[in-house]
Amino acid sequence: MAVVGNERIDVPRGLKGVVVTDTELGDVRGAEGFYHYRQYSAIELAGTRSFEDVWFLFVHGRLPTAEEQAPFAAEIARLRVLPEELRPVLRSIALAGDRFDPLAGLRTALSLVGAARNLPPLWESAPPRRAADAMLIGAVTPTILAALHRIRAGAEPLEPRADLCTAANWLHLVTGREPEPVQVAAIERYLIATVDHGFNASTFTARVIASSGADLVSAVAGAIGAFSGPLHGGAPDRALEALDEIGSPERIDAWVRARIGAGERIMGFGHAVYRTEDPRAVMLAAIAAELAEQADAQGVELVEFAAAVHRRVTGILAELKPGRELHVNVEFYAGVVMQLCGIPRSMFTPTFAVSRVIGWCANILEPAEDTKIIRPSARYTGPQPPQPVPGA
Repeated sequence: MAVVGNERIDVPRGLKGVVVTDTELGDVRGAEGFYHYRQYSAIELAGTRSFEDVWFLFVHGRLPTAEEQAPFAAEIARLRVLPEELRPVLRSIALAGDRFDPLAGLRTALSLVGAARNLPPLWESAPPRRAADAMLIGAVTPTILAALHRIRAGAEPLEPRADLCTAANWLHLVTGREPEPVQVAAIERYLIATVDHGFNASTFTARVIASSGADLVSAVAGAIGAFSGPLHGGAPDRALEALDEIGSPERIDAWVRARIGAGERIMGFGHAVYRTEDPRAVMLAAIAAELAEQADAQGVELVEFAAAVHRRVTGILAELKPGRELHVNVEFYAGVVMQLCGIPRSMFTPTFAVSRVIGWCANILEPAEDTKIIRPSARYTGPQPPQPVPGA
């Protein structure tokens, strides 16, 4: 329900299809299976440009010239280094709780960075300061996540390397190994393809918080909270867990039919916007096949099994839920690609966050000059008021 003047207007559950603002950052055209960053196809960018180039596009609104690429990459490399005020408490953050939750740790660490750097409310900071803060948060996020992972695993965090691009640094910091070029290329394309994706739940959350005039980190922390849910960014590991549960090709049909019969969601299938195959999934399926060419027998088997599950689940969903257009989404092959690149499952969703934080920051800064707070309405369905307050 929305309010126009004093009149309340019903809108779809979840605000599906409701336009809430204007943006120049990009859009998703679900019926076509297409999405873009500004005027460029996101998938084409993933196949032709570097992650740093796309980051530049989100910061400056255009792709960099050849002369601008090296200075921009050098600035990112400088900002990757962990802030000194964070180092003494990083171990406590990483080891807190019985279950490792890297996104919760990231929220805590970024909040400390924001406090230590005295990040002002968005409405009290000039555009250059906002842009500098956004660059810092985007650059330091992968370093924080990788450090939390290594500490939790009983290893020492590694220092980021200025000679490596963002994708290569991520693989190095997480795995502790010199990254293979084919793996760097795979992760870089994945990162580019997941920087932004319309007004999804986490992006909208970031915009809502930013509309209050809060500081940049508060808006990013809220976005991380929304992103952590299994119906949003928290699904790549669950999709791979489904492959583990199925186990072998002959069990696919029985497993899928049992889940659908029980009303359960098949992780890695269906999308809130796409009525075709997710173009990110199409790209990642091709990347998985490329990685399989250099993988061991276990890796080849994983890719072939994933493809078999993809085919059968698509067919069974079409049979049991006709007209629903439930196709494979980004999470299904994302887990396969990341596993083939040596990234542990606990770091699948954090890998997604490494790129999406760039999109969140851009969406936070885009409306920073607007003083209109986002304040929708709700339909009250409780007991009819006013009623007498009973005595104690």
